[in-house]
Parts: sequence; structure tokens; C-alpha cells
Amino acid sequence: MVTPSGEAQITRESILEAEARIRPFIHKTPILSNSTINRLCGAELFFKCENFQKIGAFKIRGGMNAVLSLPTEKLANGVATHSSGNHAQAIALAAREVRTKAYIVMPENSPKVKVEAVKGYGAEITFCAPNQQARESTLEEIVRRTGAEFIHPYNDYRVINGQATCAKELAEEVDGLNYIIAPIGGGGLLSGTLMSVHYFFPSITVYAGEPEGAADAALSFKSGKIEKAAFVKTIADGLLTTLGDKTWPIIKEHVKEILLVDDAEIKSAMRLVYERMKIIVEPSSLVTLAAVIKYKELFRGAKVGLILTGGNVDLARLGEIFEVQAEKAF
Repeated sequence: MVTPSGEAQITRESILEAEARIRPFIHKTPILSNSTINRLCGAELFFKCENFQKIGAFKIRGGMNAVLSLPTEKLANGVATHSSGNHAQAIALAAREVRTKAYIVMPENSPKVKVEAVKGYGAEITFCAPNQQARESTLEEIVRRTGAEFIHPYNDYRVINGQATCAKELAEEVDGLNYIIAPIGGGGLLSGTLMSVHYFFPSITVYAGEPEGAADAALSFKSGKIEKAAFVKTIADGLLTTLGDKTWPIIKEHVKEILLVDDAEIKSAMRLVYERMKIIVEPSSLVTLAAVIKYKELFRGAKVGLILTGGNVDLARLGEIFEVQAEKAF
């Protein structure tokens, strides 16, 4: 029986199975802290650095679990997806690991660095117009022609189970966490985080960070049904996707609150991490720290885990990003 939140497909056992399945193919990423940032925020922050993950992002966890879960007869026809970024790289690398074909649909305006990475993993790329309809229609044609297995970027229980392993590692390594904050776009990472906490660490409270310029989840949380934001524009380009019918019920049932931050706050948090921690992270990762800074009183004196989702940033944009001074956030 499937419960409204999808727990029948995401169980304690399925998360443990995903963890064992993907372990040989991913990094157990480090958890970093910084005394200056802790002092500024009035809390102990622990950053789960998925920017050091294979492909430079957490997406390899879900993509690898989905591909490795497929029976041999399905792998024979390859795997397919649509993505402009990290999920495309995840599926391409996973397909290479199991020696099957990857068919990736990418918008024609996809970042060159990500296109080259997908090519480097040996995937076949088909470009399309930069809109959801073009992505889906192009993918449908490829799946019809090849018989490849479609692996959705986030609205797939196999993917969610893989993403759940990230929060599990974080909470196992840092004793006594009070909170975990994850970014939200389509909800694959957040729903995996919620289910991992639900089964293994029920004393931890989970918040989500979301950019004001793509506030689908916050609107949905308020209305109780999936909504689309009327205005979509944010520097956090990895969070532009809308919720899915598999991720939303889990989020609706389990997340404490969705905390909105604006682009200036994201840029400020990003500069702070670059200057103080000396690591490369992408803007979407920093909605977590921006939320802690903006809503300090929620987290004052607490131990807070923050998932830094990736480090695949367009270095040419750093001048634009760092126009905002970190001190403005405090």
C-alpha cells in the first residue's frame, strides 16, 4: 500500500539498500565548519560538502542509484533524461559505469562547461529549445526510438532514495544535530532528506531554503497544493524546477517550513563561504546559509547541518556574484 507521502517506495530498508548500492561509486564527502561563520550566525554550522562529490554535485547519488537499480534487460537499451546541468552529468557517468548508453536532452543554452562534461562521460546529447515542452517532447521521441529507460531528475523514487543518503551521512557524523537545511527546487534532495531524518533521526527538524525568485515550494506549502511561481528569476539556477507529484506529498507532510531568501542574500552568503572557507560552491547551495543568516533567531545556539549541493559554478559570473558584500547580511 502506498501512503500519501510515498513512504511505501521510500523506506528505511530502501535507503539502506541505496546506500550500499552506490557506496563503491561515490565519495563520502567531508563535513566542514568555520568558527568565523559560526560566530556571525550565533550557531554551530556543519556544511556537508557535496561540491566535493563526483560530478561536483549530490545528483550522482540519485542518478547512480536509479541506474544501478535497473535490471539487465532494461539496461540493454540505455538510459535517458532531460537536464541542463548536474543530473545530466550524473546519468551520463552512471551509464558509463555500467557500460550502457546515455541519451541526454539538453537545452541549447546549457552552460558550456556542463555540456562538455556530459560529452566527456560518453553520453549522446540532443539539444532542444530552452523550455519544458521542448525538453519533454524531444525526450519522448528518443525513448520511443531507443527504448531507453527515462530517469527523471527528481520525481523518481529511485532518485529520491539515493539523495536520502546525503543527510544520513551528515547526521551520522555530527552528533546532536538540531536542524538540517536543504535547498529546494524540484524536491528530490529535500524529500530524500526528510525521509532519511524521519526513519533514522526523528529528533532532527528539517527546513528548506528557497530563492524568492522561484518560490514554487513556498507557495505550494501555503496553499496545500502544487503551485507555480508567477515570476521566476534567480541567480540560484539549479532551483528553477517545479515540484513533482512524488516529491510534494513528502515535503508537505514532513518539512517544518520553507525559508525564502533573495538573490542579494544568496550572493552575500556565497561571498562569505568563498572568503572564509576557501571552497567553490554554486549559488543554489547557498540558500541554506542565507536562510540561517536571515532567520538567525530560529537557529541561535543550535547545531545546524547545511547541505552544500554542488560546486559547478560558471567562474565567468563570479564578478557579478561578488558585487554584494558579505557584511550586508549581518
